Amino acid sequence: MTDYTNLLDAETWAFVDKTNSFYPPGNVDFSMQKQRDMYDEMARAFHAAYPPGLKAETTTIKMPDREIPIRIYRAARANSDAMVLYFHGGGFTLGGLESHDDVCAEICDQTGFDVVSVDYRLSPEHYYPASHDDGYAAFEWAARTYADRGIVLSGDSAGGNIAAAVAGRYRNHEHAAIGQVLIYPGLGGDRTKGSYVKYPDAPLLTLGDMAYYMKMRTGGLDVSNDPGFAPLRDTDFSKLPPTVVIAAEIDPLASDGPAYRDAIKAAGGKALNIEETGMVHGYLRARHSVKRARDSFARIVEAVRMLGKRDWDENRLR
Repeated sequence: MTDYTNLLDAETWAFVDKTNSFYPPGNVDFSMQKQRDMYDEMARAFHAAYPPGLKAETTTIKMPDREIPIRIYRAARANSDAMVLYFHGGGFTLGGLESHDDVCAEICDQTGFDVVSVDYRLSPEHYYPASHDDGYAAFEWAARTYADRGIVLSGDSAGGNIAAAVAGRYRNHEHAAIGQVLIYPGLGGDRTKGSYVKYPDAPLLTLGDMAYYMKMRTGGLDVSNDPGFAPLRDTDFSKLPPTVVIAAEIDPLASDGPAYRDAIKAAGGKALNIEETGMVHGYLRARHSVKRARDSFARIVEAVRMLGKRDWDENRLR
């Protein structure tokens, strides 16, 4: 078992302890409703106030058989170069419009781009591919609604997986995404090597947690070779949009970022992976209390801004 004592600084340990006080290790042993209640309470404990002048509208994308809740954020000083389609994290079982509300608000405020957060269907009530079908529908809605702007895909953890799946499916669309920013995403990497074996029991996300979420996500069905379910299992990485992956170092998922970067670059695309030293899964909520997380969030915002302006420059993110 890895000794994490000296791998995290004091600020990050304080963040881990606060997170665990609301959403403790072993939470997957609770009922799904209990998990969601604890997760939502944790998200509220970290929630930051909206920036001045920012407005948010909650509405729905109307489908023939369902409605997909979304929240549209608009900055006081708008920039119409692009919009951001954001998918929240939560292991495909947790979270929604409220859990990542302030993150989306701050990305909107700092870039000026409209941000649309998607409340996709969760497991186990809705097995895969329901979450992704909602992501695909949201992209098609964005392509119609924001026909005059570029679309930047973004998401954290499970949401990063959905964003990458959307990028792959719509790479040939007439309004294909102009970029994607994936924050500690789970992309279906090789669990026999790299960060999976180096940090299997990392703070805030373990391999045991991941196995649980996979079972909840699929109901036990093996879809591991589906490139929507696991974008790294795709056989074609060509024509994907310029991609920035932000990985947490102390995270079983950290190896997915460089693997995805290398696959895109080998296919002739543009991609960058940034591994944030000493960071743990879920550190977006630490951006106001941990310097390393604050610095990382600034890079995330800059990546969104850079891609939204179609101005690829890796040096701006280093």
